[in-house]
Amino acid sequence: MAQEIERKYLVSSDEFKAQAAKSVRIIQGYLSSVPQRTVRVRVKGDKGFLTIKGIGNESGASRYEWEKEITVEEAQELLKICEPGVIDKTRYLVDFEGHIFEVDEFYGSNQGLTVAEVELTDEAQTVHKPSWLAEEVTGDARYYNSMLMKQPFTQW
Repeated sequence: MAQEIERKYLVSSDEFKAQAAKSVRIIQGYLSSVPQRTVRVRVKGDKGFLTIKGIGNESGASRYEWEKEITVEEAQELLKICEPGVIDKTRYLVDFEGHIFEVDEFYGSNQGLTVAEVELTDEAQTVHKPSWLAEEVTGDARYYNSMLMKQPFTQW
């Protein structure tokens, strides 16, 4: 089984954009958003993906993840039968001191929210944080995309 280990942070400024090596628009929905297993459908640029994630561990930093590339057409068809709500964001990839930070700038009902995630090889791994990172929100379910779909940031 694939194990995903990551930390999530709020972003305090848009300084990251000047440091980004790449950006891509992402539209995603959920076939299942229950915490025990989320099933996500995503159109990421010119590719489609189907992803299954398990429940996180106690810290919220680790959980099972399985992902399969599908065609954009298949993803668009699956988006039609997803639960209500959609996540619309641009993801920026920023290399900082040996780590790739995935910075998501949200639109629509999550406008105004920007979060950064960094994948780790183990939970105890040290992360050197860029100046534009703010409070760590790892394990805070409000910031899970599956929850932002149900309880958008603009409604908090």
